[in-house]
Amino acid sequence: MIAKEPSISSILSANSASRGITPEEKLSGDMLIFSTALMAFASMLWLAIYWSFGLRFSTAIPLTYLLLSAGNMFLFIKTRKLALFCVTQLTMFLFTPFIMQWSIGNFVNASGVSLWALLAPVGAIVILGTRESVPWFVAYIFMTAMSGMFDYVLQWDAKAVDMRTVAVFFVLNFVSISAMVYVLLWYFSREKLKLRSAVDAQTSEVKLEKELSERLLLNILPEPIADRLKRQETNIADGHADVTVMFADIVNFTHMSEEMSPNETVQLLNNIFSEFDLLAERYGIEKIKTIGDAYMAAGGLRSGDLQYVDAMADMSQEMHSFVARYTASNGEKLALRIGLATGPVVAGVIGRRKFSYDLWGDTVNIASRMSSEAQPGGTQVDTVTFRRLHNRYRFDSVQQIQVKGKGMMPVYTLLGRAASVIEEDNVIHLQESFQQR
Repeated sequence: MIAKEPSISSILSANSASRGITPEEKLSGDMLIFSTALMAFASMLWLAIYWSFGLRFSTAIPLTYLLLSAGNMFLFIKTRKLALFCVTQLTMFLFTPFIMQWSIGNFVNASGVSLWALLAPVGAIVILGTRESVPWFVAYIFMTAMSGMFDYVLQWDAKAVDMRTVAVFFVLNFVSISAMVYVLLWYFSREKLKLRSAVDAQTSEVKLEKELSERLLLNILPEPIADRLKRQETNIADGHADVTVMFADIVNFTHMSEEMSPNETVQLLNNIFSEFDLLAERYGIEKIKTIGDAYMAAGGLRSGDLQYVDAMADMSQEMHSFVARYTASNGEKLALRIGLATGPVVAGVIGRRKFSYDLWGDTVNIASRMSSEAQPGGTQVDTVTFRRLHNRYRFDSVQQIQVKGKGMMPVYTLLGRAASVIEEDNVIHLQESFQQR
């Protein structure tokens, strides 16, 4: 019977897909059909044996069971009504062996054929569950006790059977039912393991997809904002009193892009901005977005950030160094204009599907203006940023620029770290290297 399992499974799988039943329900249906097939095989043996002994009435019982089981199984495959199929089939498992025993006479003459009724509570355990199997086991005990009472109280008009034949059939019944219970439990354990493996594989896939989604989300949003979005928060907006905003754009990029193919243009921007992303990650800076050939970032959005103004200044110098070493595919050298401004901003998430994290406020506008007015290869900062950095960094002389809505504004060009700071950094690096040795 085990060899027929693939055909049963294929029938059930096809119906499962069309009816939309759960894997647990499919396994229960599989188990019940498998049990029914085993019981049908035993019924055919009973039919042949009882026919050879001339027990015509007893022969009709397994024949009736075979017909009812076939009809019940066909109905289940068509309707997928598992509860009805389970109750009717387990009922036949329970009562058919006892009716056969009563038709023959008693426990001895029937060679303990009622033991086959044990398939009802055993089947209930593996198909319905432990709690649901209790009534079936109680019913089996009751039927066994009632049969024993019949043997004790009533005198059956039974056909005499040779005791050696009875002993042989006792052994056959015990061996058969024991083997059947074992095969049933073995099949259940194997299918349960397959189901668990499938569930584990599906769980791993879901976990992998979740991790991928979270990584993609973190590529778009800062981690605290992503966490709030996952908690189904709406209208995410925060005010930050002190943030340093950076704008960086590639000098003369529009003209260069006209001489390059679309693939070359995209590859150029991807290579440059990917390096900027690595620098932002190293310095603890939050990348906000890219706008054409412009790169926007901010420091001070994360709680606990202390030296974000210094980090923005250092990052801008490294960005200049990287781009200065980079040559476009058309052989033209590249340069950046970078603007830094420090002050209050409003940060939030906009959109519902293709959402983005953005900043608003005068600080953003000033940083953009600083970038557009900077010299190629230079970083221009506003007064607030200058005051934060002038003790540790070198600046060019102050200049005045016209800012829309602000009038004339003093600006400063960042030249690099002060010599004393560089010397101090070198001493610290040497000490760290010595300690590592």
